Amino acid sequence: MYFQHIYDKSLAQASYFIGCQKAGVAAVIDPKRDVDTYLEIAKQNNMKITHILETHIHADFLAGSRELAALTGAEMYLSAEGGPDWKYEFPHVDLKDGDILKVGNLKIEVVHTPGHTPESISFLLTDTPASDEPVMLFTGDFVFVGDVGRPDLLEKAAGMIGTQDIGAKQMYQSINKFDALPEYIQVWPGHGAGSACGKALGAVPSTTVGYEKMRNWAFQHKNDEAGFVKYLLEDQPEPPKYFAMMKKLNKVDRPLLTAVPKLKKLDYNELSAALAKGTKMIDARDKTEFSKGFVPGSINIQGNNSFATWAGWFLTYEEPFVLLADESQLDDLTRKLMRIGLDNIQGYIPSTKIWEENGNSLETVNQISLEEFKALQQEKDVQVVDLRGVAEYNAGHIKGADNVFVGTLVNNLDKISKDKKVVIHCQGGDRAAIAYSLLARNGYKNVLNYSPGMNEWISQNNSVEY
Repeated sequence: MYFQHIYDKSLAQASYFIGCQKAGVAAVIDPKRDVDTYLEIAKQNNMKITHILETHIHADFLAGSRELAALTGAEMYLSAEGGPDWKYEFPHVDLKDGDILKVGNLKIEVVHTPGHTPESISFLLTDTPASDEPVMLFTGDFVFVGDVGRPDLLEKAAGMIGTQDIGAKQMYQSINKFDALPEYIQVWPGHGAGSACGKALGAVPSTTVGYEKMRNWAFQHKNDEAGFVKYLLEDQPEPPKYFAMMKKLNKVDRPLLTAVPKLKKLDYNELSAALAKGTKMIDARDKTEFSKGFVPGSINIQGNNSFATWAGWFLTYEEPFVLLADESQLDDLTRKLMRIGLDNIQGYIPSTKIWEENGNSLETVNQISLEEFKALQQEKDVQVVDLRGVAEYNAGHIKGADNVFVGTLVNNLDKISKDKKVVIHCQGGDRAAIAYSLLARNGYKNVLNYSPGMNEWISQNNSVEY
């Protein structure tokens, strides 16, 4: 058996290439959209991709199953569980609980594991030349290392009211099914630490059934359904805004993107015309560089592992947008954007130079130190805004700070004063950089950025409220 774990750090998303070397055929589980990765693995190992599998209708990334099928001719094998509302609306082969797939000498059994979503399935793999017993379980968003999939996304992100309690009870039933499996089976989940699909995902890529039964919180509640449901639903992180669109695009027919696009470099006239129309410009530079000088109205989303997630909060799927990024970053950033379906990139500029050379000025970020922040706290007309998530805020915040999560900031501008001095902060500065640019874009001139945030505040032994 040939096996390769492919991991996208930007979305903490795992996909899998599994091949039978004797037959020269392979299956891919939960492929990302830039599918050249899998084509290269197949080429290097002289294998043909014949099977494409998905564990469920994903919310956090745009699956590349259809792109991969179009390029290879492989069949797509997708869940037919969960009822009529959970049917994929494009040609594929249906899978139900107990179905068996053969990929050369590999046997893959379908296990219905609802909870995260009603149609979720896992894949139990047996390498038949080596053993008659299963050796691997691909769980998707069912069981993670140290956690289980959250059932509240359908309600919070997709607006499907009443689904989270049903999902939590289904998850309770599914973990009892998992509990009955042999302890030696390797578990390969769909996500790792950093994913918004759970609240306590581990950083190691795989685990075993036995380890999870011993260490995963969910299995400490296996005889207490009410306690399990309560713990599973509380303190989950805010689901990114784009999740609802992913659910739709992964279910319906859609245009395919079978290669990574090459971006157009904009000249000054094209740039100024776009900005005059209100086109958003995403400045992907480091927050420190951005703070020294940025094009008015641009939004600072650093080109790190969180780039796609934050872009999904602040861009829509209908609007074109422009990137400011060094040319060495373009391929990486374009891949990150296409993985969540943000394809409307009008073009890019490599720096602020083109803006300045044509007689325009840059704005700067008004940064303040810890000492300056403490001095401002003594003044009457100062608002402090904590941009972190609700669970983070409740776990400890600066006295008197208002909580406005950065992801929903644009919809809550009425909560930010235009008259007082406004000090913003987050945990370590990245979200505050986004927020500062958004507020500047919306006409705020009274904002001060305490960039070191809670990391410095706590390290200097300052008090917090709960």
